[in-house]
Amino acid sequence: MKQSPIFARTYDFVAWLIPLTIKFPRSQRFVMAATLQREVIHFQELLIEAAHQKDKNDLLLAADAELDKVRTHIRMSLEMGLIQPGQYEHAARLMTEIGKLLGGWMKTLQV
Repeated sequence: MKQSPIFARTYDFVAWLIPLTIKFPRSQRFVMAATLQREVIHFQELLIEAAHQKDKNDLLLAADAELDKVRTHIRMSLEMGLIQPGQYEHAARLMTEIGKLLGGWMKTLQV
């Protein structure tokens, strides 16, 4: 199977985000950091599962919702001072690109 760009971009995003959240203050490691880590990994898992299923619609819809959760918590992390504006901008660019790739994938499945 030729790997779609969404898998590479998502891998890059996860590989960037996990080390970032590890640096969150101790008071937020078990709240915001753990939440972001869980959500971004779940998003990646949903994409992988969708690639192996005949009926991808439900998994891709769940992945889209999971990406929205990540977006919300990244923004909250910025507002709480857990990440810098430049880090937020980088994350926003990656999430926008991933969101467009996901939307394109979803669009190709519609009849």
